[in-house]
Amino acid sequence: MIKILHLADLHLGSGTIHGRINPQTRLNSRLEDFTNSLAQCIDRALAEPVDLVLFAGDAFPDATPPPLVQEAFARQFCRLAEARLPTVLLVGNHDQHSQGQGGASLAIYRTLRVPGFVVGDQLATHHLETAHGPVQVITLPWFNRSALLTRQDTQSMSLAEVDEYLVKCLRTALEEQIRGLDPSIPAILLGHLMVDTAIYGAERSLAVGKGFTVPLSLLARPCFDYVALGHVHRHQILAQSPPVVYPGSLERVDFGEEEEEKGYVMATIARGQAQVTFCPLAVRPFQTIRVNATAEPDPQARILQAIGTTPIQEAVVRLIYQIRPAQVSLVKTQALEEALRLAHTYRIVPEVTRQDRSPRQPDLGLDNCLDPLEALATYLAKREDLGEIRQELLEAAERLLAGLEDPEALDSVQLRLM
Repeated sequence: MIKILHLADLHLGSGTIHGRINPQTRLNSRLEDFTNSLAQCIDRALAEPVDLVLFAGDAFPDATPPPLVQEAFARQFCRLAEARLPTVLLVGNHDQHSQGQGGASLAIYRTLRVPGFVVGDQLATHHLETAHGPVQVITLPWFNRSALLTRQDTQSMSLAEVDEYLVKCLRTALEEQIRGLDPSIPAILLGHLMVDTAIYGAERSLAVGKGFTVPLSLLARPCFDYVALGHVHRHQILAQSPPVVYPGSLERVDFGEEEEEKGYVMATIARGQAQVTFCPLAVRPFQTIRVNATAEPDPQARILQAIGTTPIQEAVVRLIYQIRPAQVSLVKTQALEEALRLAHTYRIVPEVTRQDRSPRQPDLGLDNCLDPLEALATYLAKREDLGEIRQELLEAAERLLAGLEDPEALDSVQLRLM
């Protein structure tokens, strides 16, 4: 039996808006939180010890993380190299340049030929020797539409037809890899992708227009003994035979993941069998306090009561309260800040309501760095009156931004599945 530690979606260096500077280390506390969670995974891999570590993509928020963040990542993974523990680093969408060309943030590990490390930045089969025998790993990194298509392929196609065509191309390329597998050796598919049956977490809106959805039937194949996935931040097992598993992200990136349990997966596999265990991590809690004080004669007292009955110690807290214009002078921000002093960090979001309009919505850009499609998706989610045409608006915006209707924008785009 081969023992595997499967983790994904670290996003090291993100979420610092929710942290504070540690006076001892001069580092952002959320960077330290993310690093500590990664360290716990590496500790477990070495303590077991496991035979293979699979990282299913999205090491950083983008392809060019600052040196301090790169060093924090390397410091942990070099422990695996020192132990000669085979490790596969898969390229996710955040690990690539915006054009979808390569895995810039992880390519250095291949360039330096780190012992035992494989960088999965293309669809390929890797044969690895572990302490308990050989294993085959097919790496399936993130592919963008713009990186997969040529101008001739997409002329006159709708977005639905484009996605259908992409899945067909992927199926053909994956079948070629499968035909080369040794049926007597355990086989793993390691992919960073969106599966059609997955329950998406906070990253659902972030994925609008940035990729295509892969059918579960393409992955849950008897030729594989384990399917290790990344990209969806919520842990879930989509199939049992073979196990098709998202471990989820290691830390909460923002308030959209407030209710999600975070951790990694331990799996034990042999040819034709597998056992999977989710290992939760004790990560920093996120806590939203919502108060409607519009009908209160003393709105501040009602808000303070809500704060006092909520566990906020060392949590990242978001206080959202609704008041009427006439109540603005009755709420003292200093008193609210004093009540929130036990929180790790906090943010106060007042919403002043009026009879003739909806409550003022929180600023779109404070919890996430949104690109135009993400901002549009978030806005449309709040506009019930646009529900019937929401999908059409998103698809139209996606076409404009992707340049599918601009011949010049597609001249240099090539099919890169093979």
